[in-house]
Amino acid sequence: MKLDKYEKEVLAAFEAGALKPVASKDELARIRAAARATAIKDQRINIRLSAGDLRDIQVKALQEGMPYQTLIASVLHKYATGRLTETALNPPPAA
Repeated sequence: MKLDKYEKEVLAAFEAGALKPVASKDELARIRAAARATAIKDQRINIRLSAGDLRDIQVKALQEGMPYQTLIASVLHKYATGRLTETALNPPPAA
């Protein structure tokens, strides 16, 4: 893997033990617990998509370096929690 100058500096600092955590142990434990609770996938669904939509999703997932099922679950999670909202592609012209 090729690293740029900044990445090499960060890696050298890490390997030298020069980097210090910015979160307390309690805060890290809270964040880990929240991540575990969010990551639990205990329900299965089946969904029908057009072949073109599935192919487009698979391409985007490949570009992001993740399985397409993970990408779909991430998008649905963001939408369900209000972090992903619908926007108009062609908003009406301003009056």
